[in-house]
Amino acid sequence: MKVSTKGRYALRFMAELARSGEDARVSVKEIAQRQQISDKYLEQIAHTLAAKGFITSTRGAQGGYSLAQPASAITVGDVLRALEGDLAPVECVSDCGKECTRAENCDTFMVWQKLKKATDDVVDGITIQDLIDKRN
Repeated sequence: MKVSTKGRYALRFMAELARSGEDARVSVKEIAQRQQISDKYLEQIAHTLAAKGFITSTRGAQGGYSLAQPASAITVGDVLRALEGDLAPVECVSDCGKECTRAENCDTFMVWQKLKKATDDVVDGITIQDLIDKRN
């Protein structure tokens, strides 16, 4: 699995919002400057995060983005899946609902299952709050 820039930038964006505080509204432009990311690209990411219910947007002079839930309730896995989709290393162990027809006779199926479980355990075991606590 390789995480795209969208996934990486989304995590950085969410951490910046969390660091700003629960009631703060932060503009994409501010975060883009702090994180050295294109504000147009970050706006696309923010739109996806808002559509998935992770952030809220407020218009106007005092507007901006904020987390829709506490940072401790949002995992890295939640954010990555919102931007990247399923994090499975191969299709035969993805969460798409299709069952692999070769699983019983596949010598490598166990490898993919263990790799998916390890990935899920890591990304689902770290919250956005953990990211900012680690840095502070």
